[in-house]
Amino acid sequence: MASPGAAVQGSAEPSNTRTRRDRPCDACRRRKSRCVIHEGAEVCVLCEFHKQECTFVQSPQPRKRRLNSDGREEDASKRRPPDTEHARRAPQSASSTGPNTRTNNPPVDDYANLKGPSLLKTTLGLQNHRHSQHIGSTNEFEPCLINLSPFDGKDEYSLSRGTLRRVSDYDTFLMLPDQGTQGHEDEMADVDAIENIVDPHGQALINLYFRIVHPSFPILHKKVYLEKYGRTYREFSPPLLAAVYILALNWWSYSSDLASLPKPDVKELERLALKTINDVIHRPKLSTVQAGLLLLQRPEGDSWALTAQLVAIGQELGLHLDCSKWKIPDWERGLRKRLAWALFTQDKWGALTHGRPSHIVRSNWAVRPVVKEDFPENAADEDDEEGSTEVEKGMMLFSQMISLTEILSEVLETFYTIKAIQEIENEGKDGTRLILEKAKPVQIKLKEWFARLPGCLRMDSTKIRKLSSTGYLHLAYFATEITLHRRIVRSLNPTTTDPYLLHICRSAAKTRLISAMDFVNRLKPEHLQSFWYFASKVNFALIGTFGSLLWATAPGREEADFYKSRLGEYRWTLRVSSKGAEFMEFAVGMLDASTGLLRGLGDKEPLFPADAGIKRECAKRELEAEGQAKNTREGNRSQSQPSQDQIMSDAPQPSHVTNDPTPAYPRRPSHIDPGMYSAEAMEQFPSDPPSNMSGLASPSTSTSSGGSGSGGYEAYMVSSTSSFAVGGGGEDRFSYPDAGAGAAGLGSAERTWIGGGEEDGKAETLRGRGVV
Repeated sequence: MASPGAAVQGSAEPSNTRTRRDRPCDACRRRKSRCVIHEGAEVCVLCEFHKQECTFVQSPQPRKRRLNSDGREEDASKRRPPDTEHARRAPQSASSTGPNTRTNNPPVDDYANLKGPSLLKTTLGLQNHRHSQHIGSTNEFEPCLINLSPFDGKDEYSLSRGTLRRVSDYDTFLMLPDQGTQGHEDEMADVDAIENIVDPHGQALINLYFRIVHPSFPILHKKVYLEKYGRTYREFSPPLLAAVYILALNWWSYSSDLASLPKPDVKELERLALKTINDVIHRPKLSTVQAGLLLLQRPEGDSWALTAQLVAIGQELGLHLDCSKWKIPDWERGLRKRLAWALFTQDKWGALTHGRPSHIVRSNWAVRPVVKEDFPENAADEDDEEGSTEVEKGMMLFSQMISLTEILSEVLETFYTIKAIQEIENEGKDGTRLILEKAKPVQIKLKEWFARLPGCLRMDSTKIRKLSSTGYLHLAYFATEITLHRRIVRSLNPTTTDPYLLHICRSAAKTRLISAMDFVNRLKPEHLQSFWYFASKVNFALIGTFGSLLWATAPGREEADFYKSRLGEYRWTLRVSSKGAEFMEFAVGMLDASTGLLRGLGDKEPLFPADAGIKRECAKRELEAEGQAKNTREGNRSQSQPSQDQIMSDAPQPSHVTNDPTPAYPRRPSHIDPGMYSAEAMEQFPSDPPSNMSGLASPSTSTSSGGSGSGGYEAYMVSSTSSFAVGGGGEDRFSYPDAGAGAAGLGSAERTWIGGGEEDGKAETLRGRGVV
C-alpha cells in the first residue's frame, strides 16, 4: 500500500484545500484555533463541525514575530502534537468489517435540534455541547431564589454564567458550555486518533462489547450508544469510546471476523484513554462516569484515586439522588440508577480491596433499588452467536451484586471503620463477644441473600456455547464471608478467649475457607472466559490470605499442617486456572508472598494439652447444664412429645467423619454467656467435606434462631450432613444428600429443634439446595 504522503503528492489539490501543510484555514486563523485536516478530507475539523466553508484565500494578518539572537524572525510554523499522528495516518489494513464511512460526519451540536426521532433530544447528562452541575443546598445559589426564576417551557432559565435547568421542585442543575474547558479544543483530534487505532474494526468491537461485557455490566444504554455511533463516532467522549474498545479487545478471538487478524495497539488505546479522561473530568457528564468505570474493570486498571474522582463526579451529576420523578427521559432515569449503583459497588469493593475508607455514606444516598423496568434490554435483544452472554441472566446478576454489596457495606461499616475498631479494642478480652453479637444479624442477611438467589445464577446453571459471569458473584459472596470471619479470627486470643468459643469460631472459619477453595476448584471454562468484576483478582487472593491467617494462628502442629496442605492445593488450582484467566496470576503472587512469611514459623505445640484438665471441666459443666436443661424441657413438653434422648437418637448423624486436627470438645452448654450458644451445639466438626459434596450447602429457606435466646453466633459446618448451630436457645440440624462433584443437589433436609422457646421440639422437613 502506498504511503499517505505519496497519495497526497500524486493528486491535484482543490482550490479550497491547503496548499501548505502548516497553513491554517481562514476560519481557524480568525479564531486563532489549531487547524486539523484529516488525510483525504476537504475541510478541517472545526469548519466541518460548524458546517461552514473551509477556504485558504485570505492573506495572514501581520503580527509581531520573535527575533532570534541575530535579529531575524524565528520560524513560527505550528507543530502537530503527538496525539494527532494516529488521526492523520491512513488505515493500514482492511477486513470484512469494512472501513468506517462516518469519519467526516460532524457531531450533533444540540440534540434538541436534531431532525427525526432520537432518544437524546431532552437528555440532561449526555449533551454534546454542555455539561451539568447539580446545585446543592449550601452553595452560592439559594434554592428559594431559584424557584422565583422565570423558567421557560423547557424548564430552563439563562444566566450570565450558564443556564439553570429545573428537573423537579427540589433539584436544579446549572448547565455550562464545554467550550473553554481543559483539552476541549483537542477532543476531535483525540477521538479520531482512538478510532483510527481500531479502524476498520470499530463496529465489530462494539458488537463484541455488547455481546459479552454489557449484559453482565449494563452501565451503558445500548440503543443510545448505537444511535450515536450510527451517526458518527465523534459524538462520543474520547475515553468512553476507547474504554469500550479496550474491554472488547479481551475477546478478540470470539469474533469470527477478527480472530484471524492482528489486534490493534491496546497500549496506545490505554494511553489515550487515560490522557483524555483527565480532560473530560473538567466537563463531567454521564459518559465520564461510564468511561471511568469501564477503565477500572481492566485487569490492571484498578485505581483508588480514579474511584474517588468518579464518586465526586457522580455527586456533581446528582447520581446520589432519587431521580425517579425528574423531568428527564425514562431511559435516562433507568441509566442513572444503574450507573449510580455501579458507582456504589465500585466504591465499596474498592474500599475492601484497597483497605480504605469508603467515600459513599448511607446518610447521603437516596438512590432507589433497581427494578426490571430500569433495564431496557430483554431476551429478545440477546445475541445467539457462540460465546455471547445471556441478557436477562446478566440483569439479575447485576441486581444481586448490588444487594450483596449493601451487605458488604454493612460489614465494613460495622467492623472495619476506625470507630468500630476502637470500640472493639476498648472491650478488651470481651472484644470477641462484641464482634459475635454484631456478626449474627449480618451473617443471617448473608445466608438469606444466598437462599434467595435465582436458580439461573447457580454455578451449574450454564448454557451450551454461552459464557457465564456468575463466578464473580459467588466469589464476591465468599469474599464477604471471609471479610467477616477475618475480623472474628483476629480477635481470638489463645490465652484469654474461652477454649470452647475459640474452637467454634475457628471451625466456622475453617468451613468458609474449604467452601471457598472448593468453589474455585469447580470453575469451568465458560466461567473463566467470561467477564469478571474488577475486584475478582483480589477476592481470589483473599481466600489465600484467609488460609494463611488460619495457618499462622493455628493452635497446634496438625492444624497448621492441614492449612499448609490446603494452601498448596489452592495454589495449584489458581496456577492451572490462570491459563484461561490471567488475572488469577495476581492471587498466585499474593499467596506466594503470604506463605513465604509463614515459612519461618517453627513447629507449633498444641494449644490445649491433654493434661490441662479443660476437657474434664467442660464435661462437668455440660452434665450440670444438661440436667438443668432436661428439667426445663420436661416441664414445658406434653407426654406425647419425644424426649431429649429420642430426639438425639433420631437426629441425622454425620456419615463422613475424619480426624480433625482442630481440638475437639464434648457437647456442652455455653458457660460463657447464657443464650450465646445452644445447649447441645456442635457435637463434632468434620475437618473436610467429602470429595463428592464440596461447597457451601445452603438451605433454600432461611434459618431461624430458636426462641428467646440473646445475641449469639452461627457456625456452619459442611459435610454430607451439615450441622448449623444457631445462637439463641435452639439448634438446627440440616442433612443434605450427596450432590456430586461440581453439581447442585436437591434433597430433603430434616430440621430438628432442640431446646429454645416456642419452637422447642418441632421437627419439619425443608427443601434445601446444596449450591456452591
